[in-house]
This record gives sequence, structure tokens and C-alpha cells, in this order.
Amino acid sequence: MSVEVGSKVQGKVTGITNFGAFIELPGGSTGLVHISEVADSYVKDVNDHLKVGDLIEVKVISEKEGKIALSIKKAIDRPEGQKPSYSQRPPRQARPDSRSKGNFKPKENFEDKMARFLKTSEENLSSLKRNTETKRGGRGGRRG
Repeated sequence: MSVEVGSKVQGKVTGITNFGAFIELPGGSTGLVHISEVADSYVKDVNDHLKVGDLIEVKVISEKEGKIALSIKKAIDRPEGQKPSYSQRPPRQARPDSRSKGNFKPKENFEDKMARFLKTSEENLSSLKRNTETKRGGRGGRRG
């Protein structure tokens, strides 16, 4: 028996991976519920929501090249107009803003940047010259 896209069916969880859960559908076919389709809230680990052997209702989202995509959250009936209570991924920790601590430096203008670049490059060239002369024997060194 082939499952129809858009239909809701009962299935049994046969396997859980880090990206979703495999569900055995009526008729012996197997589909995948992606981790993003497990619940309305952010799912870090599928094992927190499902266990192997659980009987669940899923909605068939698509069937492509023999692969069946399923959704648990779309199988839940909601009253018209009610949005899912979906909470996005937890926000990242805010980096401390250097401006708020008084460490704010005004942007350098082009001339200041160029002057700083020339100074550091002169220093780098002189130290490079010094190091290569000592390795070659310097001025007036013996040539053998």
C-alpha cells in the first residue's frame, strides 16, 4: 500500500539518528521525520522527544525517489488562525560590546593608517636586513 502525500497515518519509530527518526508506516514502507519536523519548539536531541517503539501520528509531506518525508508537528490539528508556539533556536550569548565599556576608539583616517603602515614596514625591513647581513657574514666578511 502506497502512502498518499498530505495524508495522516500512524507509524512506529524504528530508529533514531542525530538528524531525525525513521518511522515504519502501514504497508511496510519507511519514512523519515527530520529533526526540524519533530516538534514546534527547538529540538536539540531527537531522543528527548521520541523513543524506538513509540506509536505516533505523522503527516506525509513528500515522496521523492522512494524516500518519504514525514512531519509530526504538521500532523497536529490546530484551530484555525492559531500559530504554533514555535520558539526559535536559543539565542547566542551576546559578545561584550567594546564600545559600552569605554574602550571606544574613533576610526583612524587614511593618513594615520598609512603613517602607521610605513613605520611598521620600515621597522620590519631594517630588522630583516640586519638578520640577513649577519647570516651572510656582514660587510667585509671573509670570502673563501
